[in-house]
Amino acid sequence: MEILWVLMALVMLGFVLLQLSRRRRGAVGLVEPGHPDAADPANYGFAREEELDVRMPGPDQDLLDVLDLVQRTQDYRGAQQLLAGTEAEGERRWQRVQAFAGAASLELLQRPGGVGETPGGQWLRVWRAEAPKDAGGAAVHAEFLVQQAWRTATPGSDEFRIIMEEAKAACGEAALLAPGDPIPYIVELSVARGLGYSREEFEQLWLKILDRAPHHMGAHLAALQYWCEKWHGSRELAYSFAEAAAARAPRGSLLAAMPLFAVFEHLPEVNLVSGFYQSEVVTKAVHGALHAVHSARPDDPMQAHVRHLLVFFLVRGERWAEAMNQLTVIDGHVGALPWTLSADPAAEFAVYRALAVAGYEANGGSPATLPH
Repeated sequence: MEILWVLMALVMLGFVLLQLSRRRRGAVGLVEPGHPDAADPANYGFAREEELDVRMPGPDQDLLDVLDLVQRTQDYRGAQQLLAGTEAEGERRWQRVQAFAGAASLELLQRPGGVGETPGGQWLRVWRAEAPKDAGGAAVHAEFLVQQAWRTATPGSDEFRIIMEEAKAACGEAALLAPGDPIPYIVELSVARGLGYSREEFEQLWLKILDRAPHHMGAHLAALQYWCEKWHGSRELAYSFAEAAAARAPRGSLLAAMPLFAVFEHLPEVNLVSGFYQSEVVTKAVHGALHAVHSARPDDPMQAHVRHLLVFFLVRGERWAEAMNQLTVIDGHVGALPWTLSADPAAEFAVYRALAVAGYEANGGSPATLPH
């Protein structure tokens, strides 16, 4: 019993010392709303948590308008026209294909259909039936099957493999309809990860993408997953892939940010190293990503992906002013890593945003000192 009391006393002493240490270092934490020390993100013009859009990483009003029209009317033609008018090799077309496929997949998940009930996502089935030679519809269908596999089946199960094999065939059909289009092959990258392509098979697929869109950021992010330790590669292979992409990135390309994504994919589950987020490997990757967003075109749709990940690392590294600079650009949308890994992306983003604001103000910042 005496030993138990001693242990309890040591725990309490440790807690007190921890709080004193945090105060001496000026550590920033969250407090309850309304607390005198609470920093208010609304003072910076940031959106309220309930207003954050979880569907996409950044604004694409044309896509939102068409998605609303398609889901309201169940008429696919708006989606068909939007994709037909979107540059085939560009990042935006890939994002729109993902968005349409995701919308159909979620509709089906919410309304699986039954006796006398039309299943969700019926507009995509009609699209494929009425326009079987349409390359856009074929690409959306292939991506839809991929998302269905990940959402509804367990990787490695027979059900998962069956859906992925169907997705692989759909990728082949889409590729035949548009030989120069990289999208069907980018969709297949996820199939390759799910079905466990050999490295030789994966490299052959990757070469087809490089032939069509050698600097496609979305394709590189999809390929990085295959090389990660949790799938079919290792930390070293993932880092090598990301660093090679950054090294050959042309001026103004966001590929220079690839190492930061590789670092994120291999974060230790329990960080036992003091100052990990100020370490050389993280600092170098963050600087590469900052350079990438500063050099990229303002209208590059992949900028938002990089900026969201930068917020995560900059807050963890207590680089408050730099985190705030990113937030002023991306606030309002949270459909990107790392927030989408959370069950509540908006809430996760809001926590980091509040920490950035609190840290910024604790170091003398205010709405008046934040550049816009």
